[in-house]
Amino acid sequence: MTSSPAEKVPFNRATFLGQEIACVTDAAAQPWISGGGKYTRLCEARFREMLGSPGAFLTPSCTAALEMAALVLGIGPGDEVIVPSYTFVTSASAFVNFGAQAVFVDIDPATMSIDPGVLEAAITPRTKAIVAVHYGGLICDMSAILSIADRHGVPVVEDAAQAIGATRDGRAAGSFGALAAFSFHETKNITSGGEGGLLAVNDANLLERARIVRDKGTNRAAFLEGLVDKYSWVDRGSSYLMNEISAAWLWAQLESLENVNARRSHLHALYREAFADLAQSGRVDLQEAPPDRVGNGHLFYLKVGSGEVRRVFMSFLADKGVHAPFHYVPLHSSPAGRFYGRFAGSDVHTTREAERLVRLPLFYNMTPRQHAHVIATVKAFFIATTGEQDRDLGTVAIEGKR
Repeated sequence: MTSSPAEKVPFNRATFLGQEIACVTDAAAQPWISGGGKYTRLCEARFREMLGSPGAFLTPSCTAALEMAALVLGIGPGDEVIVPSYTFVTSASAFVNFGAQAVFVDIDPATMSIDPGVLEAAITPRTKAIVAVHYGGLICDMSAILSIADRHGVPVVEDAAQAIGATRDGRAAGSFGALAAFSFHETKNITSGGEGGLLAVNDANLLERARIVRDKGTNRAAFLEGLVDKYSWVDRGSSYLMNEISAAWLWAQLESLENVNARRSHLHALYREAFADLAQSGRVDLQEAPPDRVGNGHLFYLKVGSGEVRRVFMSFLADKGVHAPFHYVPLHSSPAGRFYGRFAGSDVHTTREAERLVRLPLFYNMTPRQHAHVIATVKAFFIATTGEQDRDLGTVAIEGKR
């Protein structure tokens, strides 16, 4: 059943399950709500269990988690951090903020994640970290990345903002690198009420420093454990503790993570099935789905012929009530990216593929009617241009709207 042309489909709506209010009410009744209480402990314990990590620290945002990673690794002026250019700004700025230079590298067009084949050539004696971004909820090639990083003694930070619950060869996203950052922003699979993040510490040697960094540079954690008789300022740090109200909202959703991911993955699979013919005919490209990886249904994208085709395609969808945006503008082409970073190697895929990508609406509370309307609208665009292979698809679509 398809919906009427009047159907409006937003790109995203924050996940809402119903049990959040009860958890928040309970949190408000606890002795304190500033953080570190009942729900912080529950969430952090669950993440340690999920990832097999010695440490997990709730933060106010994923940006805060990445900034914590920079501080924990001692990133400073003169250091370099390798990061894919196709990512959200804080994958780079969290390290640039402490004086590092961002070294941008190309992506694998099949996954839109970092290309391990260009990684080794980007490493210099000043390289202090590699940021591996799991784009679209699909874990990138961590075996290759870790092999290169280990050979050069460089720690890997997983930017798992989009990848909670995803696995590769049975291992969870966020369990591979020395450190890993997650996001609970309202656009992610689960949220802590709008904003939130977590830093997972997989290298036990970094655990104590992470505690100090999270506690504003103090040894407060050691004091609370009775290891010192008073606490004081001992290192760099900041206020990186999530409040209890947000932690309670997160806990309500974390308990249902498997169901949330299953629902999103189902919608993702239906999209993939619906557009298989378009992919087979070469009219669109889809994200690769390797058999060794299980995604979490975070997002679904199509890649069309060119930037002009994308503009017309997005306009066509918008006219039918479907909000389908593109995603990142490559960081190396941004004003700050040019000032604070450099591109290592050649931009073979990043810019070209970024200009082709369109994300379709996908969210937990999406109705069958909304989903069917998106599919019908996408197909209508390509049906309108079928048989016009001798002409530019963008030109055909533009003329079709006149």
